[in-house]
Amino acid sequence: MDLFEKVSKDIVAAMKVKDKVRLEALRNVKKYFLEAKTAPGAGDVLTDDAAMKILAKLAKQGKDTATLYTEQGRADLAAEELGQVAVIEEYLPQPLSAEELEAAVRSIIAEVGATSPKDMGRVMGVASKQLAGKAEGRAISELVKQLLSAGA
Repeated sequence: MDLFEKVSKDIVAAMKVKDKVRLEALRNVKKYFLEAKTAPGAGDVLTDDAAMKILAKLAKQGKDTATLYTEQGRADLAAEELGQVAVIEEYLPQPLSAEELEAAVRSIIAEVGATSPKDMGRVMGVASKQLAGKAEGRAISELVKQLLSAGA
């Protein structure tokens, strides 16, 4: 069962148990999935990789929005947003720990044969694909820069 089908099934389950937060989050996810499926050139297909990217983006947006709400003194809205983020994150793979991320990046640097900061673009191209959904792009970029500057 692909992610689109799983989300659709979970929407029905959330309706049955009257879980409003879960239902709202999953309906929002499904809306983005449908938009991606019906986009020009998509051919009415949504791969799990594309779905994961959408989920990661929605989770990041939700966290950013919750931070804004907190800064504006709206803890109620922030809590609601974080509740939806928690539901979305259930569908994402577990993020890598700092040690796992460093080991993965070192492996990619060795695989690509990078030796200096000039090779950052090549390393980031491979790392972004291999670590998509498992680590934030900013964290990957900072680690790559640090390791290439230190000579890996």
